[in-house]
Amino acid sequence: MSAGMIMNLRLKVWRQPHGQAPGRMVTYTAAGISPDMSFLEMLDVVNDQLTLKGEIPIAFESDCREGICGACGLVINGVPHGPGKGTTTCQLYMRSFRDGDTIHIEPWRATAFPVIRDLVVDRSAFDRIMQAGGYTSVNTGSSPDGNALLIPQEVAEEAMDAAACIGCGACVASCKNASARLFVAAKVKHLGILPQGQPERGRRVLMMVEAMDREGFGNCTNEYECEAVCPKEISVGHIAFFNREYLKAGLKRR
Repeated sequence: MSAGMIMNLRLKVWRQPHGQAPGRMVTYTAAGISPDMSFLEMLDVVNDQLTLKGEIPIAFESDCREGICGACGLVINGVPHGPGKGTTTCQLYMRSFRDGDTIHIEPWRATAFPVIRDLVVDRSAFDRIMQAGGYTSVNTGSSPDGNALLIPQEVAEEAMDAAACIGCGACVASCKNASARLFVAAKVKHLGILPQGQPERGRRVLMMVEAMDREGFGNCTNEYECEAVCPKEISVGHIAFFNREYLKAGLKRR
């Protein structure tokens, strides 16, 4: 598509006034869209048009709009964050679509992520999982010297790979079981292989799994859908590490 072309699109958007109300797909026209716009900028244009008509704009989340926070999570044509690999919704550009396309836009679909309004869901379940075990014990006082704890480079790189998870929930939205295993596995490995994370290592995985189950997330059946849609391309290899950690912690507790 040439850079100067203007696009007209048909949107089918999930509208739901609040969590207890029934929702439905509503059709809108997105007119005069530049292919250089991001997907969220396109929605901003549509909302401006709705506001001028006196209609209620479409509610959706965004914050950094730089692919850092993951708040912009939308299911676009059945794919969390839409077409493209390793991108968030705010990094998706309209040149990925064609003039005249029909685009279906929905919120994350998971019991643990209840809809608040339209495309906005409550992802505080992830926060509660982190509160259950995603921390390390430190003594209060002045900050330790940066070189006080020596960490091998390969360990630091593995930890950073896992820490790249932004907790957007795309893995949950893509999984037929709405499993949060990739998210939890990334957090468990990030802290579990660093020396600072050793005091809680066994308890952490047990507490986070218990919290995950309480929130109503499903079980992992190794479909690899989570890895395919993850905007930070978190590997399912972390889940194998997580499974070993959980088994060892469970045996020690017994």
